[in-house]
Amino acid sequence: MAMRRLLRNICLPWNHRNSDAAITMIPWAWRLLPRNAAHSVSTSSVNQRAEDPHRQLEAYGYFLPIQTRWQDNDQNSHVNNAVYYSYFDTVISHYLIRYCGLKTSLLTSPLVGFMVTNQCKFHTPISFPQIPLAALAVEKVGRSSVCYRLALFPPKPTKELPSVNHHDLIDGLFAGHPKLAQFDTLACTTGSSVHVFVNPATNKPENLPEDFRKGLQKLMSPA
Repeated sequence: MAMRRLLRNICLPWNHRNSDAAITMIPWAWRLLPRNAAHSVSTSSVNQRAEDPHRQLEAYGYFLPIQTRWQDNDQNSHVNNAVYYSYFDTVISHYLIRYCGLKTSLLTSPLVGFMVTNQCKFHTPISFPQIPLAALAVEKVGRSSVCYRLALFPPKPTKELPSVNHHDLIDGLFAGHPKLAQFDTLACTTGSSVHVFVNPATNKPENLPEDFRKGLQKLMSPA
């Protein structure tokens, strides 16, 4: 516990010190730690990354490039933690509208999705003008609810931004697409969400239509 308190005091917080964010050490901070402790922290961090299947690109079936905006950055020059939820909401809504037939008008839609749970874990930061890749998998489809698994993958560290065209933004990318090679295979952010779909007239849970359900089942996570 004493070691963990020390780490929290000398870690670079970017904007997530009180979250489950991964520890990013200021270079001079390593010199304050005993040699065996520094080695232990480094080894533990590597092992944690390797053991977390939700940080792996292969764990997801659908992807959408996200253009960060200047206003997404906070005073630390990183995308603010609250903004990540909007990225995740975007990839979910994009898939539901494009591939499940969700209608967004309350006047014409028989279903409305209420987000009842959101969770986000921060590992490494991103910033404008990077173009990260939002990823979506479906863990469970219930009678009226859907459990999503989400991630954000940074572009690979090159001088050029990822090559993204109009069709990529309209259709998204599915697992195996060659353009996924432009992005890191280890997520910088992971999360989960739960939708409950209701009848907009009664606000009571509504059974998911069969076509809607089939569209979601295409992204069922193997884990």
